[in-house]
Amino acid sequence: PIMTFEAMEVDYGVIEKDSEPLRVLNFTNTGTEPLVIKNARGSCGCTVPVWPKEPIMPGQTNKIEVRYATNRIGKFSKKITFTTNEAGDPKVVKVLGKVLKPEESQGVPAGDNSLIKPGGE
Repeated sequence: PIMTFEAMEVDYGVIEKDSEPLRVLNFTNTGTEPLVIKNARGSCGCTVPVWPKEPIMPGQTNKIEVRYATNRIGKFSKKITFTTNEAGDPKVVKVLGKVLKPEESQGVPAGDNSLIKPGGE
């Protein structure tokens, strides 16, 4: 079995906080034997993969659902490591992007009260 990914990274691009966390990663078994994904593990709890548990037959294409916790502000670069019945090292796919703060209606960042003085001074 040979697990061949459509892309070796899942790029979220620039997204807003709490936006849709789901992305789909397509792959094909380009080998001659059934492919079994034994484990798929994100480099932290904020990156969660869901993979098919049944064997992927030669030539068959399937998908892995990737969810990143989009409630975290800032740039991110994570990895998902896939352990299969393929010979050699596990496959690693990068998950990256940037989560922005939502636009503030008053123009003052949330949680920043440094411009407001007690007593109106």
